Amino acid sequence: MEPRLNETPSVSPPTPAMPEEKSVSPTVLAFRRFRKNKLALAGIAFLSFMVLVAIFADVIATHDPTASQLTKIEAKADSENWLGTDGSGRDNFSRLVYGARISLTVGFFAMLFTVLIGGTLGSIAGYYGGKIDSVIMRFTDIVLIFPFILLFMTIVAILERTTVPIFILVIAITSWPQVCRILRGTFLSIREKDYVLSARSIGCSDWRIIRKHFLPNAVGPIIVNATIVMATMIVAESALSFIGFGVPQPTPTWGNMLTEAQSVRLLRNNPEAWLPPGLCILLTVLSINFIGDGLRDAFDSKA
Repeated sequence: MEPRLNETPSVSPPTPAMPEEKSVSPTVLAFRRFRKNKLALAGIAFLSFMVLVAIFADVIATHDPTASQLTKIEAKADSENWLGTDGSGRDNFSRLVYGARISLTVGFFAMLFTVLIGGTLGSIAGYYGGKIDSVIMRFTDIVLIFPFILLFMTIVAILERTTVPIFILVIAITSWPQVCRILRGTFLSIREKDYVLSARSIGCSDWRIIRKHFLPNAVGPIIVNATIVMATMIVAESALSFIGFGVPQPTPTWGNMLTEAQSVRLLRNNPEAWLPPGLCILLTVLSINFIGDGLRDAFDSKA
């Protein structure tokens, strides 16, 4: 049958356009990139395990970590003392568990106060510039002149007694300049951005500019540097405790447990006294560094 002349060919109706996907925020993109980093995820898993050990140390420990067993001095590992005892007859396993609590507490709060002090001064210097920047940075340079170990040992020697809070405060006071310089550079680079200049041109207050533009763009460097500082603080506590300037005995920390390695006899015959805390320090610091590397890659907009 021939088609009619006035009949038009049928046209299929247009398919409805798919709704456009909502724009993804930079935080979500950073989280997606972070999930792809297997080392960072492994670091989070191990660090979470150590945090749980520190929280439930009272349940996990089998002995009082400060109680001495005078009949078991430098004893080998057995069913009662899983990692043996130290030179004072204290249970090594219980001290290892409680040491996680003290070492992680020192690392976290020393990092927190260091970032607060250095971040605040660096942000003020980078945002305002001029004379304020010059005064803050000259003071920072003066603190940087003194070696960290020498300055810390001098302050500790002046104090009559070193407790955990005092140790945290002293280590934060002596180690903030590096964070200050890093965040100052970050704020200096953000200050010259077009959106910051536009916000100033329409009369936005300093607090609004900092809250809306500076902090969201600086949160990445702040978090990354915080992880680096925390790892550094754990190593610093261990090193200072090893040489006798850290948290004093009998408070258990991984650092002062390593003092057992100063004895050649224990070093050779009782590796269970010093090897576990050394491995805990190594693996914890590696985990924090892996997390820091993952965060740095995640917040890198060029990735």
